[in-house]
Amino acid sequence: MNSREKLITAVAVVVIAIVLVVVYVNPALHYNLLSNETKQLAATEVRSYQGKDLSSVNDFRENSIAGPQHINGSDYRLTVTGLTPATRVSTYRDILDNHQHYSKVVTLHCVEGWDVTILWEGILVRDLIKEAGVDPKANTVIFHAHDGYTTSFPLSYVMDNDIIMAYAMNNVTLPAERGYPFELVAEDKWGYKWIKWIEEIELSNNPNYKGYWEQRGYSNSGNLNGSFFGL
Repeated sequence: MNSREKLITAVAVVVIAIVLVVVYVNPALHYNLLSNETKQLAATEVRSYQGKDLSSVNDFRENSIAGPQHINGSDYRLTVTGLTPATRVSTYRDILDNHQHYSKVVTLHCVEGWDVTILWEGILVRDLIKEAGVDPKANTVIFHAHDGYTTSFPLSYVMDNDIIMAYAMNNVTLPAERGYPFELVAEDKWGYKWIKWIEEIELSNNPNYKGYWEQRGYSNSGNLNGSFFGL
C-alpha cells in the first residue's frame, strides 16, 4: 500500500469514527439515516396496573342512545358556559397540551348488571371550570354530549373531588365507541352518569335539572350506594 492509499484509508477511518460518535450521541440522527418517515406503531392496551387486573376496552356493551359518535378531533370544540364570567371554548389540543394529566383506576358499574375496571387518563373537570370562572349562583354542572345526551351533578361533586374527563383508557386513546374525545369518569356513580362525547359543560343554578335517563325515572344523584331508579 503506497502513501496515497494509506492516507485515503486513514481519512475514511476517521470519517466513520466521527459518524459513529455523532449517531451514538444523537439517536435521532440514526433514525434519520435509516428513514425519513415516522412509522406508526399500534397502541398496546395494558391489562394490569400496580398489581390490579384491568378489564379490556372491548368488555363494554354498546348501549348509547344513538350509537357510537364519530368526532373529528381537529374539528372538536369543548364549551364551558352558563353561569360563568365568560364562555370558554377550547380545542382538543388546547385541553391536552395546557392541562395537568391524571390517571386512576376506577370501576364503572352499569345498571344492566355488568362492570369494567379501567385505568383512565384525563383532565380534572374542576381545572376546566376554574379557568372559565364560577358565578356565585351556580350550584349544578350539566354535561352535554354530541348525541344530545345530558346528565348533571352538584357543582360540589366536581369541584371537591378528583373527577376526570378521560381521553384514554388502558393506555390507548378512547375509541369512538367509548366516547372519544372525552368521557366523564363519574366515580361512585352508576354508569348512565358516565357521559361520553362531551361537548359542553354548563354551569347552572337548577339543582333539579334532569338529564336523558333521569327524565325517564332514573335517580338524579346516580349514587352507587343507592338504587339507580327513583330519587
